[in-house]
Amino acid sequence: MAIDQEREDLIAILAEQRELFKITVRGLDEEQARKRTTVSELTLGGLLHHLNNCERHWTKVIVDRDENAAMDVAAFGGEYVMAPGETVAELLAAWDAAAVATAELIRTVDSLDTSIPTPTNPWVEGQVWQSVRTTFLHILREVSQHAGHADIIREELDGQNSTYSRVS
Repeated sequence: MAIDQEREDLIAILAEQRELFKITVRGLDEEQARKRTTVSELTLGGLLHHLNNCERHWTKVIVDRDENAAMDVAAFGGEYVMAPGETVAELLAAWDAAAVATAELIRTVDSLDTSIPTPTNPWVEGQVWQSVRTTFLHILREVSQHAGHADIIREELDGQNSTYSRVS
């Protein structure tokens, strides 16, 4: 079977962005992961929790292709919060498992051009359809955007970020 370079490039870029984010949580204890360092409510653990949920959610959207799916807006309250009992190590392991599943889906999905329904939500009227490619790119955008947020939070925490880390 021939390698589909576009799919492999997408997998590689997602992996690179995940790794940049992971640098910002390297060496943290659970208290540090839950600490707010800016006026924002965001924390490193909360972002890690969100990225886990985000990747799993959007890959499920690709697989299910459910025209009746709706966003559960009520669940958003805890979306950016590291839940009691969650650990950085557990969240990283879960995200690693999600990454493996995402890579497999990228390689095996019928076509990146297939148009799929996205869950309805209160901020967009009607059903939105987008390509599988766009949905994977949405995951990439989420990881990249939050890696930037994580850099700022980590710099405020102890001066480290994804390009400078004294922790190995």
